[in-house]
Amino acid sequence: MSTAMLPSYVVLDLETTGGNATQDRITEIAAVRIDNGVETARWSTLVNPGVRIPPFIQSLTGITDAMVEEAPTFAQVSKQLLELLEGAVLVAHNVRFDHGFVANELARLDVTLKVKTLCTVRLSRRLYPQHKGHGLDAILQRHGLHTQARHRAMGDVDVVLAWLDVAARELGAEALQREAQGLLQGSAALPPQLETPVSDIPDTPGVYLFYGEGSIPLYVGKSVTLRTRVMSHFQASTKVAREMRILQEIRRIEWRETAGELGALLLESRLVKELQPIHNRLLRREKQLTSWKLHDDPAARPLLQLVRLDEVNAADMGQLYGAYRSKRQALDALRTLCETHQLCPNALGLESGKGACFASQIGRCKGVCSGREVPALHRVRLQMALAEHRLQAWPHPGRMGIREHNPLTGRTDIHVFDQWCHVATVHDDDALQDAISARQPLAFDLDTYRLLLKRLTGAGLRSREVLHLGPTHANAE
Repeated sequence: MSTAMLPSYVVLDLETTGGNATQDRITEIAAVRIDNGVETARWSTLVNPGVRIPPFIQSLTGITDAMVEEAPTFAQVSKQLLELLEGAVLVAHNVRFDHGFVANELARLDVTLKVKTLCTVRLSRRLYPQHKGHGLDAILQRHGLHTQARHRAMGDVDVVLAWLDVAARELGAEALQREAQGLLQGSAALPPQLETPVSDIPDTPGVYLFYGEGSIPLYVGKSVTLRTRVMSHFQASTKVAREMRILQEIRRIEWRETAGELGALLLESRLVKELQPIHNRLLRREKQLTSWKLHDDPAARPLLQLVRLDEVNAADMGQLYGAYRSKRQALDALRTLCETHQLCPNALGLESGKGACFASQIGRCKGVCSGREVPALHRVRLQMALAEHRLQAWPHPGRMGIREHNPLTGRTDIHVFDQWCHVATVHDDDALQDAISARQPLAFDLDTYRLLLKRLTGAGLRSREVLHLGPTHANAE
């Protein structure tokens, strides 16, 4: 007799060639089905993964390449597995691992896995919150259980079944059923080691931070619906390798609410630059932003000067072209413009030398270097080529604010800007007055510039959301 934890469930365990469900493959499957507390099916099989099993995995599981050479492929056993799972809940210790592998194997066969899941790691956390360890080895030691087949699929299935029987005896069948049903109400898809109740996360705009064991976030993201976005990470993790790595490491989640999307975007950009999360690729801190400044004299050589944006007076922004994260990126962009518009690489400072440049000799420069083109015309052509890269001058006489209000939460944020720089986000009149009068140096940020430029030139910003806050007190440094 087995435990009637749920009306129908299948305790499943896999052995695999590695830990990545999108790349590694299954080498063994074991499953036991329980219907109304009675074991109705028991099945296990080795699986030919179609790839070599790494030596470490062979030593861990005892499953060798020779053992699986004549075994059926997953495609050959998939029908039997699906029949076993029909109408049942898939139960496993760290169910995301097993579910992810089965889902990916079936996806290779153009079959979608549709099954509810329950994680016995999370169930152990609920039933025995006084204990720290909830892996199979910890459970074996905690309850005095024994197995001769650890890290073999059926051996681990039998450990889970034995533990469920122990839990039912120690805590009562009703407590086991109640907690199992609770996990099925939307939380079974969560990583088993996650300590933060996802139900606590509001479905409002804001920023979320994923943490592992350390103090540096794994990932920072934003959304107008925080809880929904967080859950989408978990749902994508079986198919996206990066999501899977994050979900294997995550331990807790923090979040910070905002009134709307603009506030979430600004906060995300700032936190990524300040905290340098491990898995964030975009929005990283710019070490040295540069831009091109065009010389007024058409005969000047070179016509363009590469300047650092942190050394430019904010009032001169409208005279600069492009914002580049490195000198190399700036030079590559200029070379492309030079070739596209038949400009002179010598005049632009891309090459050195006197007289006709090589591009002029092969007809790719109109000859300002050899006297065939008037310098003033060449400068005009350069200015036209650069036009779409021109940085916009600050369109306000001083600081301005953008008001965001969320009618569902009642929260109002006012984002204060000056010379394209984000000065502060405030929530009341006193804080707003402090932000207006603050004289801290302004730090130009390319992501904030692009975000604000899009917002100010788009059609979505209404006049009542814009606040004109008085003269500028500080220049960007």
